[in-house]
Amino acid sequence: MNGFQSRQRSLQFQFLLFSIATLFDSGLANDPPSPKNGNKASSSSSSGSVALKAVIVLLGVAAVLGFCVFLFKIWQKKKREEQHARLLKLFEDDDELEVELGIRD
Repeated sequence: MNGFQSRQRSLQFQFLLFSIATLFDSGLANDPPSPKNGNKASSSSSSGSVALKAVIVLLGVAAVLGFCVFLFKIWQKKKREEQHARLLKLFEDDDELEVELGIRD
């Protein structure tokens, strides 16, 4: 793994942690204060709703990251094939040029 890939993985991991922290922070901030003698059922259903939203968002982020990695791998493969084709073209025998120069009949 070269430096670019490790740096990219590190940034992806930091983004994931930041996203998770933001979800939990926003979930706690939007949770209204529960009354002292209020229903426990309403607060547990609201926290379950926040947890469900967090799981859905995390799955979405994971899907986007997976898609980005997939596209990056395709791009790498395409660049590798282009470089290989360029290398083959560079070292292929050019018979026409040799005939024109009179080096070969």
